[in-house]
Amino acid sequence: MNSLRRRLILLLVASIVGVVGLATVAVLSVRGGGPPPELTVPWVAQQMELVVRLAPDQIPDVLRVQLSDHPASGKVDRPKTGMLNDILRRRGLDLQAFITDKEDEPGQLASVRLPDNRWAILEVPHINPPGREWLVLAGWISLIVAGATAVSVYFTAVLIRPLEMLEAAVSKIGSDGVLAAVPEVGSAEVKATAHALNQLSSRLRTAMESRMRLVAAAGHDLRTPMTRMRLRAEFLEEERDKWLHDLDELDRIADSAIRLVREEVDQDAVEPVDLERVVRDLETEMTSLGHAVSMRHLDQVFVRAGALGLRRALRNLIVNAATHGKGCELSLCAADGQAVLTIADSGPGIPAELLNKAFEPFFRVDPGRRQSVPGAGLGLAIAKEIIERYGGTIVLENRPGGGLSQKVVFAAVSG
Repeated sequence: MNSLRRRLILLLVASIVGVVGLATVAVLSVRGGGPPPELTVPWVAQQMELVVRLAPDQIPDVLRVQLSDHPASGKVDRPKTGMLNDILRRRGLDLQAFITDKEDEPGQLASVRLPDNRWAILEVPHINPPGREWLVLAGWISLIVAGATAVSVYFTAVLIRPLEMLEAAVSKIGSDGVLAAVPEVGSAEVKATAHALNQLSSRLRTAMESRMRLVAAAGHDLRTPMTRMRLRAEFLEEERDKWLHDLDELDRIADSAIRLVREEVDQDAVEPVDLERVVRDLETEMTSLGHAVSMRHLDQVFVRAGALGLRRALRNLIVNAATHGKGCELSLCAADGQAVLTIADSGPGIPAELLNKAFEPFFRVDPGRRQSVPGAGLGLAIAKEIIERYGGTIVLENRPGGGLSQKVVFAAVSG
């Protein structure tokens, strides 16, 4: 967003300054040369004729004529000098005249030799540039740049306001995947963007609620036929254990689906939770259930989460590591404002190409979906849902020496 803003501002500023700069250069080029020789030289010839025909004491002051024993010094402007002498000859005056450039300042002087061998020196009409011309030009350009920048910043903010609204709305997407409501105020474009976002949010919410109701209803409705099948299986003489095993698996799948929906709907209050204490309690609980769970270094650190939901998520991760990874070790480290819980096991790990799919519902590493331990394949999906809801992240990595590392990261808070 900032990059687009800067590009628009630079584009507008460059466009405005470029147009005004070109116009300024054009004006200066027209003005800088002064009047053309066709206008100034005849005027100078007329003044010279008047000076020659009058006595020195009769020359009016308005002509600003200077009498000298020698002509004005400086470089002779030969084209203008030739033009001046031609005009004087056409007027019947056989005089010696020169037009020279001033030595110390812009402008020119016209010198004509009088009959008494003195020289009359006149000023050639010239439009002198203002003093400190480049300083004035720099100030003029600076004012243009300042004004163009202010205008560009304002109009750029107006142009990208709908994009900023999109960015803000996306950043506020909750764990349920629904956009927060956007106020429909401002210009017509902003209102249209806000209205479209709110419509999208409403449709997403409807789709999410429909999905959750469908999963919950399916899980609930499965229980009635499974109960009847369990009763009938009791009367079977052959393969009774296989029937009961399959029914238990179906029961676990239905329960896991219902729990997954409940995690999205029933959310406990968020508060500072002592993560070290939660980990110690879970280690005691898992050990009492016969899981091979041990602890390494544990730092005391607090995180913001729902106590019940956090316990449920970490319990799923620890059970997954203890059952599939042949036991696990827990370590908790607080550093750089973060709380990092590592659950490391000694199992076979997960192939690198399947790591990104491990959090998908009903995921199994074995393509044949053979089940060697109880479970419906929703434990990691539920854990990820809970952890991300509370602003945390979870990453799976294969350990160099074998096994899987489940790393849970939360922002640390004061207790």
